[in-house]
Amino acid sequence: MENNGTQQLYKGAEIMVKTLEALGVTDVFAYPGGQAIEFHQAFQKSKIRIILPRHEQGGAFAADGMARATGKVAVCTATSGPGATNLLTGIADAYMDSVPTVFITGQVPATLIGRNAFQETDIIGMTRPIVKHSYLVLDVKDIAQTIVNAFHLAASGRPGPVVVDIPKNAQQAMAPFIFPETHDLSNYNVPTKASEEEIAAIKDMIRKAERPCVYSGGGIIHAEASKELVEFVEKYNLPITTTLLGAGAIPEDHPLSLRWLGMHGTYYANYAANECDLLICLGARFDDRVTGPAAGFAKDAKKIHVDIDLSEINKNVHVDLGVIADVKEVLKALNEDPIRKDYTAWHAQIAEWKKAHPLSYKRDGRLKPQYVIEKLRELTNGDAIIVPGVGQHQMWAAQFYPLKFPRQLLTSGGLGSMGFGLPAAMGAKVAFPDKTVVNIDGDGSFQMNIQELGTLSTEDIGVKMIILNNQHLGMVAQWEDRFYGSVRGNTELMNNNSQRAYPDFVTIAKGYEIPGIEVFTEEELEPALKKMLETPGPFLLDCHTLYHDHVLPMMPPGKGYKDIITE
Repeated sequence: MENNGTQQLYKGAEIMVKTLEALGVTDVFAYPGGQAIEFHQAFQKSKIRIILPRHEQGGAFAADGMARATGKVAVCTATSGPGATNLLTGIADAYMDSVPTVFITGQVPATLIGRNAFQETDIIGMTRPIVKHSYLVLDVKDIAQTIVNAFHLAASGRPGPVVVDIPKNAQQAMAPFIFPETHDLSNYNVPTKASEEEIAAIKDMIRKAERPCVYSGGGIIHAEASKELVEFVEKYNLPITTTLLGAGAIPEDHPLSLRWLGMHGTYYANYAANECDLLICLGARFDDRVTGPAAGFAKDAKKIHVDIDLSEINKNVHVDLGVIADVKEVLKALNEDPIRKDYTAWHAQIAEWKKAHPLSYKRDGRLKPQYVIEKLRELTNGDAIIVPGVGQHQMWAAQFYPLKFPRQLLTSGGLGSMGFGLPAAMGAKVAFPDKTVVNIDGDGSFQMNIQELGTLSTEDIGVKMIILNNQHLGMVAQWEDRFYGSVRGNTELMNNNSQRAYPDFVTIAKGYEIPGIEVFTEEELEPALKKMLETPGPFLLDCHTLYHDHVLPMMPPGKGYKDIITE
């Protein structure tokens, strides 16, 4: 940091970079362009590692993956116009899943804004519905404070993305660098502790319950409250289910764990959540993929909802007690004087559901996607960070790689973005170079950001990639089978004129100087997985699983838990 007394002057872009350095940023995913060239010139004088994605969407998802893996703010930059608009899907993904990210975009000079200048778009207007806040910085003197504010907003309360748009004239203007020691968001207040009366009310409702169930979401992980959550359910002897984004908050082999609920969640989690007499919702949002028709979700249960976001209380499901507070602080308070009951009949009922309807699949000699994931878990001792794309493979990854710890499964939940997996895994691996990070993807989802193989190669980012290659957009095809008479509406990805599976992913990877292996049988799988895990750097495994299985259980769209399909 410069001595303010020297009044040395810096370009606005240099002030931006120095502010990121002072905030502890070590890695930025950044793509250059005409209105971002000043950023990249300034980055050349910095110790920050610049990782060049091959597409701005890849950079956005990579920052998203890094933030999910670490819980800290991650940064992506791009130029104006098409560079900025290419970020939109990644920004929306971060917004839907409450991921702390800051996106910094170059903009045309202020005198040209609103004149349809070359590569001008109103990125502030475009992103307004999908950010916590957005800033257009017109004065060079405001750059440092704005970025500090953006970081605070992105990380505090309910996390989420913030956009900072800096016109080129502000990037080029000169000013001293003065690092603000704190934010100046005087009107931004984040709820913290619940009142003593609210804690007492929660305990009273637990005391009266005979069939309680905890339903925890991504808010537990954002609040770093997993330890407190496990302590809570153990002390109170409560069964617990999580959302997909909350998975890993409690080890999934814990005797109280029901794993995750919802459309493709476990049979027993869905039944427990719906047939309980008290549902304790902690940091979740009653998403439609969890509830089915909201009016019928846990309809006979009393409901408690603890969330840091006031807007979530009673938004989708009416609750009997809403508590706006930091869920970690609420759990600490509840853990101080716990109420423990046996709930013998309730736990016995849950055990019956578990025994009758476990997660399972039938082996028939063909290479099954579930088997691939089970073998991966065996060979990694269940310790890998798993980053799927979106589709059938995503659900199978979550079902058949039981989680041990928070931030182990990084997945696009609310937006369900195909193309998420590869770049998000890239971001996670940059954050944790010594951990095994595996992108489990489908052939459709993988192709949406396949160009990021170039980033893995040039930056030597050692992501392991497993493609469950069934030559279909598998999840949509499954819906076609179940609800549209198996009529294929452009969900087949094969080239019928080709003599082999299409495309040849291993040859494509080789073009990027990344090794790979094709796997066709169960016998070939284990040696190939070992080769992948033992080979330094990135590696691609193309597993030809074919399209023959549906993801089960499945709660049909618009239906409730009693309509779950298990066969």
